[in-house]
Amino acid sequence: MIITFVSNYINHHQIPFCNAMNRLTEGGFIFVQTEEMEEQRVRMGWNETERPGYVRCFYEEETFCRQRILDSDIVLFGGTDEESYIVERLKTGRPVIRVSERLYKTGQWKAVSPRGLKKKYTDHTQYRNAQVFLLCAGAYVASDFHIVRSYPGKMYCWGYFPETRHYDIEMLLDGKGYGQEKIPYFLWAARMIDWKHPELALETAAYLKEKGIAFHMDIIGDGPLRAAAEELSDRFHVREQVSFLGYCSPEKVRCFMEKADIFLFTSDRQEGWGAVANEAMNSGCVLVANQMIGSVPYLVRNGENGLLYRDKDKAQLFSLAEQLANERKLCRRLGQNAYDTITKVWNAENAAERLLELIQKILSSSDVKKEFGASAATLDLAAPCAPAPLLSERAGRRLAARRESL
Repeated sequence: MIITFVSNYINHHQIPFCNAMNRLTEGGFIFVQTEEMEEQRVRMGWNETERPGYVRCFYEEETFCRQRILDSDIVLFGGTDEESYIVERLKTGRPVIRVSERLYKTGQWKAVSPRGLKKKYTDHTQYRNAQVFLLCAGAYVASDFHIVRSYPGKMYCWGYFPETRHYDIEMLLDGKGYGQEKIPYFLWAARMIDWKHPELALETAAYLKEKGIAFHMDIIGDGPLRAAAEELSDRFHVREQVSFLGYCSPEKVRCFMEKADIFLFTSDRQEGWGAVANEAMNSGCVLVANQMIGSVPYLVRNGENGLLYRDKDKAQLFSLAEQLANERKLCRRLGQNAYDTITKVWNAENAAERLLELIQKILSSSDVKKEFGASAATLDLAAPCAPAPLLSERAGRRLAARRESL
């Protein structure tokens, strides 16, 4: 089977999945990179010093890449705004699987824009009855595309699949905590920009200190809000509890995750997926996460393998952080379940295997939509390539209220 994945550039979040696809297809897989990585991403450690052998660059081998896109059994297309790479493929009527985050990260109200709707029709809606399918890299993606009447019955759960590590889970959990006293250890890691909301980590620290709770918090990352965040820590008098570590390599961030008990994931709705969630859960951390983050409804079962707070509800965020700091057994149980979620379901190997099963059905079925539609899907069954549920934003807010027995 010949499979081509066309996207902007290869990075450490995609390589485990691409490696699995290359192995399972016995070399029948290539990744077409359409552009060079931005300098900011390179500085963050996203660039690979050695390009995998299955990567071909469109800007270096345009003729080869165009022909490969036309000749492949299946083309995966995602991560680029430029449609010209697959226009000729779409004209042939041969199957294409798009990979997409949300259309409306800043609000579904934007769906009323006439100019926007025209582009959505050109890129998506006109193929609603064609052999074009959608992998939804985020739990709200299907809802966005449903608004523009695209891919009915042809949308499937998807995400990002960074490296999955396998630990002696009991030993990993035994080693968590900060310092010799093993006080609760909180971690926040992201670029310091507005929609990542580093200030919420500082406000959580101030709340915990006011409650008289012993804890430590490391904040990893840099960016335009770094100075403001440090000023906030001084104003809240939490310098003894909070350390600013600046930029760290992805490998070093994982080392901190392996020691942390609780990972604060405070991004808002503009976080299309957030692979840091996979990495933290794989490291046995308990995610305390905003329910509007794209990955969260797929990955986190509230009260079972992590905790959710309603978007903009700081009081709920603080309360959940306090609960985990005070209930170490709960923290351990949720952390172990989080680890199991990644190692058993949401990992690159499982994603590649399930995608190949889906591709086989697409290539062999004359009526794929009729054979496996999305109407019966629920979030409880969310897994790579499962039919994607149409999760509305209102329903997403209810997730933060629904919780398994603690």
